[in-house]
Formats: sequence, structure tokens, C-alpha cells
Amino acid sequence: MAEAKTKATAVSVDKFISTIPDAGQREDSKRLRSMMEKVTGEKAVMWGPSIVGFGQYHYEYDSGHSGDCCLVGFSPRKQNLSIYLMPGFDGREALLAKLGKHKTGKACLYVKRLADVDEDVLEKLIRSSVTDMRGRYPSSARAGK
Repeated sequence: MAEAKTKATAVSVDKFISTIPDAGQREDSKRLRSMMEKVTGEKAVMWGPSIVGFGQYHYEYDSGHSGDCCLVGFSPRKQNLSIYLMPGFDGREALLAKLGKHKTGKACLYVKRLADVDEDVLEKLIRSSVTDMRGRYPSSARAGK
């Protein structure tokens, strides 16, 4: 069985964010980090070389493949901020309609700048994603939450 490529690392999140070349994206990354730490109650951790993740869950597929992944996270990419909301967007259409300028993939929300979206709506999407994932993977739930 192939080993997961994206794993939690000991790389400094502060150092990673400080190396983002675009000043606006660097500031957006700091705000996203703060928002995700608030929502999850978890500290930021680097997953692989470019994903800032929060919390984690363990998955196992019927095929036997298993691994760990962050509950939510983001990556400042050249074109967009990629925001990873693991359960995807089913049932979240009303929030997406209120969000502002964005695109979606299967479990990725793409925004150019946080100024393009309603941050209160974004926080609700993140909170909904975390609640969903903690419900699907109860062992990932934090004590006392």
C-alpha cells in the first residue's frame, strides 16, 4: 500500500507564512490561520511543504488504504488561496451563495483574496466543515468540545 505523501511535519508555520512572496497573500494567510485556530481550537501545523492544517482525523477506505489528514487547512498557491474543507460542499449551497467571489473543487474552496469574500460566511463554512468531520470521525473530536 502506498504511503500518504502529505503528512504533518515539524516545519514552522510562522516561517512558512513569512516566506510567502505576495504581501497581501501573506496577510490573508495570517488571518486564515487565526480564523481556523479559533474555529478548531487547534494550533496550525504544516502538512507537507505547503499546507497549513488544523486538527487531524484518521481515515480508512474499504480498499484498506488508510492515513491521517488535517480537518481543515489552506495553502497559499500562486493563483489563489486554496482552502481545504474536507467533506466538500453538499448542503452548503446557501452559504456559498452568500460568500462572494470564489470557485470550488471537490473539497477545495478557491479565493483570490479574503477581501473578495464575506469572512463571517467563510468562518461559518469552516465551522460547518469541522463539525461535519468531527461527526464522521469521532476520534478526531477534541476533549470538551
